[in-house]
Amino acid sequence: MDLFSAFLAFLLTALLYKYIFRRRDPTSPPCIKGWIPWLGAAFEFGKSPLEFIKLAVAKYGPIFTVLAAGNRLTFVTDAEDLDLFFNSKDVDFQQAVQEPVQHVASISRESFYKSHTAIHDTIKGRLAPSNLHLFSDNLFQEFSEHIQCLGKSGTEDLYDLVRQVMYPSVVNNLFGKGTCPTSKSEFKEFEKHFQKFDEDFEYGSQLPEIFLRDWSRSKHWLLSLFKGIVKNAEKGKSTDNDSKTLLQHLLDTLNGNATANYSLLLLWASQANAIPITFWTLAFIISHPSVYKAIMEEISSVLDEKDNILTVTQLQKLPQTKWCILEAIRLRAPGAITRKVVHPLKIKNYIVPPGDLLMMSPFWAHRSTKYFPDPEKFLPERWQKADLEKNVFLDGFVAFGGGRYQCPGRWFALLEIHMFVALILSKYSFSLLDPVPKQLPLSMGS
Repeated sequence: MDLFSAFLAFLLTALLYKYIFRRRDPTSPPCIKGWIPWLGAAFEFGKSPLEFIKLAVAKYGPIFTVLAAGNRLTFVTDAEDLDLFFNSKDVDFQQAVQEPVQHVASISRESFYKSHTAIHDTIKGRLAPSNLHLFSDNLFQEFSEHIQCLGKSGTEDLYDLVRQVMYPSVVNNLFGKGTCPTSKSEFKEFEKHFQKFDEDFEYGSQLPEIFLRDWSRSKHWLLSLFKGIVKNAEKGKSTDNDSKTLLQHLLDTLNGNATANYSLLLLWASQANAIPITFWTLAFIISHPSVYKAIMEEISSVLDEKDNILTVTQLQKLPQTKWCILEAIRLRAPGAITRKVVHPLKIKNYIVPPGDLLMMSPFWAHRSTKYFPDPEKFLPERWQKADLEKNVFLDGFVAFGGGRYQCPGRWFALLEIHMFVALILSKYSFSLLDPVPKQLPLSMGS
């Protein structure tokens, strides 16, 4: 071994030793480093994040840090720290999501800070409760049309059934009919790429594309597709503000800034959680006979087969159905909510340093016995205590985030799920042939 190679080996060994065995600052949360510098515990965490968090809490307590893909992820799991997570001036939402957005949609830092707040406020305004009537009639017609294509009876995978109705209906409603691929002839290749994009979205948000070549290929295929979609949408713009699609309002807000990139994110956001939660809502209802019976009685009291429309007002007369949706969200809320620590943040006896990504898992937050007695049970009636007429959820429910940048599309998401569940249950009688799974298989929109 020559002198240079020996020196390099010594240097790498020293760096590895320092990385793994350096003494922990007693004021910092316990840290899970993994064995590979920079990557840390990224792959171990990515394989099964919910189980990883559960085991980490048992071993290290309610606050711990994970080194993953060059980032320090500090998890907060105690219900009493939720207010600090959402409202502390020492944390920032935009700084937490800017880099992941750049990874998944090739949106530069400059473009992100130029448009993010305006995009959020546009979507929040267009999809506010007071505007839902602008979408509900068309959404009902779309759902009815696609439900009719299912036939009168049969056996089918519940997730696929939900997806084949909800995807085209919601996309046609938000983007404009025929704007995105929905027909069988166009859909096959699009589905393959969108499924891959969605499947590895979490990895894509953190890792360089060189590690995810198939995902990168699908991402750029979709971005190329959306360049054409945006071009066509720009040509067909309406001059009437209320009749514009959400995509057209988005394009107005962007004014030429990364339009295809943000349009892809809008499509992903419209599918990523709503379809799985609709599946879980139906699965939980059908698998609980007493709940199923109560829901069918409620729906029958409001709808009859001659109804040609299902209005927002009628949906308000189906509160138990909405309780089931919110309980399904509570039990199966996906993902993690994140903020970036911008100033030293005191949580319990620890100081979280600036630069850390502060993480909170809704899945585990919703299992706090402080807020949700018998947290593992599907109990829709617990939502009777929430003031849903005033759009107020139960304390401890964080599926839609909190603070300035709370999910801007949450009211539309609840509308579409509520309407679909009521319609599909009014048209068909369901029975499960297999037990309800603990988790969804990886598939489009999951």
